[in-house]
Amino acid sequence: MTMPHIGAIFGAIAGVMAIMLHSSIHKIEEGHLAVYYRGGALLTYPNGPGYHIMLPFITTFRSVQTTLQTDEIKNVPCGTSGGVMIYFDRIEVVNMLVPLAVVDIVRNYTADYDKTLIFNKIHHELNQFCSVHTLQEVYIDLFDIIDENLKLALQKDLTVMAPGLTIQAVRVTKPKIPESIRRNFELMEAEKTRLLVTAQTQRVVEKEAETERKRAIIEAQKVAQVAEIHFQQKVMEKETERKISAIEDFAFLAREKARADAEYYSAEKFADANRVKLTPEYLELMKYQAIASNSKIYFGQDIPNMFVEGTNGPPKPARPLHPPNAQADLLKTEGQ
Repeated sequence: MTMPHIGAIFGAIAGVMAIMLHSSIHKIEEGHLAVYYRGGALLTYPNGPGYHIMLPFITTFRSVQTTLQTDEIKNVPCGTSGGVMIYFDRIEVVNMLVPLAVVDIVRNYTADYDKTLIFNKIHHELNQFCSVHTLQEVYIDLFDIIDENLKLALQKDLTVMAPGLTIQAVRVTKPKIPESIRRNFELMEAEKTRLLVTAQTQRVVEKEAETERKRAIIEAQKVAQVAEIHFQQKVMEKETERKISAIEDFAFLAREKARADAEYYSAEKFADANRVKLTPEYLELMKYQAIASNSKIYFGQDIPNMFVEGTNGPPKPARPLHPPNAQADLLKTEGQ
């Protein structure tokens, strides 16, 4: 065997080895697990992210995602209870498969488990919903609960059929409806919008009127409170004046009473003093002093003629009270 033949053989062997090595080495991305098939049978040991080696041409692998992923179901037909066929353009299902459940779910539903457990289930549940509701309910009234109903229905079945696969969210786009029906809905929505605008305008007017009414009430209450304050002020002023007048009256009454009491006391004491002082002996003494202080004493009926002149003639001289001899004796007594 010549050298060229040996080189060709070694080259062929190296090429085969390179091909086998290329077929046996494979890479798994982060967030995925590799499941292996050997002769069509699923092996029970998956591998995580990184480079791995397997038997070429005998063993194959599939990469299964174990992080959050979004499956899209497009153009899903749905017939309403009224017989109208509508189409949901896109439905998104956010789901996650835990690593421990990968082997069991792939064994039961293959590596394309989402087609069986999610895609087909979405078609089924959506048609079940549409079949018992009218177009008005599906398109408008109950559209906001379709995604939640689909999520609950999917999760309920997956909990039994495929533990470890969880549904995080379901997003449903507005369905496509026949053009003529869509125009009618648009007209209806436009009318509803107009009514809403009218109702909103009415509420604004009512709110403004209510605001004006409350403002008027507040102003009236303010005026009433100010008037009440002024009234209370005047009442307090009058009450103060009344109290001052009462105090002055009481003081005047007290002064008058004190003065009257003083005068009464003085008169009473003066009367008491007079009662003590004006004894018969004292009065007799005073009589004699008064008689003694007069130089002349007259007796008789003509005494008044000394002071009042008559109309016809000159007044007559009054006769002495005592005879001449008695007058002389009296003068003598006064001289002594």
